[in-house]
Amino acid sequence: SFDIVGDIAILDIPEQLKDKEKIIAETLLKLFKNIRVVVKKEGKVNGKFRTRAFSILAGENRTITKHKEHGCIYLLDIEKAYFSPRLGNERLRIANQVKDGEKVLVMFAGIGPYAILIAKKRNAKVYAIELNPNAIEYMKKNVELNKVDVNVICGDVREETPKLVAKVGKFDRIIMPLPKGADNFLDVALKAIKNNGIIHFYCFSKDEKEAKENLLRICEELGYSIKIKEIVKCGSFSPGINRICIDFEVEEL
Repeated sequence: SFDIVGDIAILDIPEQLKDKEKIIAETLLKLFKNIRVVVKKEGKVNGKFRTRAFSILAGENRTITKHKEHGCIYLLDIEKAYFSPRLGNERLRIANQVKDGEKVLVMFAGIGPYAILIAKKRNAKVYAIELNPNAIEYMKKNVELNKVDVNVICGDVREETPKLVAKVGKFDRIIMPLPKGADNFLDVALKAIKNNGIIHFYCFSKDEKEAKENLLRICEELGYSIKIKEIVKCGSFSPGINRICIDFEVEEL
């Protein structure tokens, strides 16, 4: 299987095909005229910046590309910033829910795909926080490329969110696209959301039931009452583990 980011094909080569990886890569280049580079994944996404190493199998010697999605263009280096093309439809699903006039916070914003798409589609005030300085540089370039207005903030969500709330007030909507570990930041999001505001919370879980129970337990422990609006499976992480988004409303206490 492979993903395409811009003009780069990203392969996940199983052990039994290792000796044929170059042939596979060259074949892809010949079959798909839109592909200029073929890389393979080296290890897992890791570290606080959620990056992964790649090795080039065929084509041009680079990991920088421009990816087009839903009328937006994203410049990125696949080795220096996390980006998943598989979440394109999920990003659109979220953007379509935003209403004009909303104040929106995107946590763990990466190179800006959620924030930029929302700013492109809606007349909303959009803020984006990201820890990775490389991703921040690409997000700033992408904001310019797409001619949108996004307030880009480099720093830790736990530190920057309260500062932002003190400056601009609480948010109508918060997006938390960090499936592994976002539950550690739910307290930050809950303190930053308006009464009856919406949080889009991502997690890895075996099914919707487990994800829902875990979220309800954490929110209850933190002293918040929530109403779940929708639970969506948006891809798999590994066999038996799904990426799940729970859209929920924070009810007035």
